[in-house]
Amino acid sequence: MLKACSRCGKIHPYNYKCNVGVDSNRYKTDEDKLRSKYAWTKKSKQIRQDANNLCEVCRDNGLYTYDNLEVHHVIKLRTDINGLLEDDNLICLCVDHHKQADAGELEKDYLLSLIDKRRAKK
Repeated sequence: MLKACSRCGKIHPYNYKCNVGVDSNRYKTDEDKLRSKYAWTKKSKQIRQDANNLCEVCRDNGLYTYDNLEVHHVIKLRTDINGLLEDDNLICLCVDHHKQADAGELEKDYLLSLIDKRRAKK
């Protein structure tokens, strides 16, 4: 039995899997695979809510940044894969502070102290 392929428009055997349009490099790293999971999406939302949807570095400096928030892993996943969903390793940052944290411009100890402040308020 044959069927028309919705991906390429050609006729293929019924059980044939056409790979047209499938991005084989969708996940570049193992960390990217983990970040695509529902558990990560749920945890990311929870961390943002715990931080009152504010960048925690901006708030520590007396500013309130609500836009373009991301959740940052203080200890990188390539170093400790088990830190993916640990509250003690996650902090809510604006895009600018996230870039600074990734570049090493924000000290890990400082970020961890902000996490401790957030968790103490719970």
